[in-house]
Amino acid sequence: MSHVEDFLTPNEEAEIVEAIRKAEQKTSGEIRVHIEAHTDQDPYKRAMEVFHLLKMDNTKEANGVLIYIAVDDKTFVIYGDKGINDVVPFDFWNTTKDQMVLHFKTGQFKDGIIAGIMQAGKELQVHFPWSHQDKNELPNNVSKGKISS
Repeated sequence: MSHVEDFLTPNEEAEIVEAIRKAEQKTSGEIRVHIEAHTDQDPYKRAMEVFHLLKMDNTKEANGVLIYIAVDDKTFVIYGDKGINDVVPFDFWNTTKDQMVLHFKTGQFKDGIIAGIMQAGKELQVHFPWSHQDKNELPNNVSKGKISS
């Protein structure tokens, strides 16, 4: 098995999908998690690329949030679309990342990812509350592996 497949157990992955579902219940925002082994480019640039490849930049309110993880590189990025970036507090992404790092340092990767999802979900709920017209625009599954255009 690859490091990507070993990163989370099937049960942990299911818990993450459930956390995404719960976080999105009260918002029109969309949250995705993508895990791959390695990136040859700057992790932030790769997160932007993956964001586009997953069609997260096509949401109605530009309120998608991607948690991108490069397992072998031991790095991750939280990338938010323009709509959410324009309204969150200045240090929001860094404080969310710090919460995740606290868990990651002790090997609790699932808990760290869920902490990031829930933090993003709370902020999305404030700025993009759910309404009856909303629909789930993107899948809630954890995407894995190298993707390209």
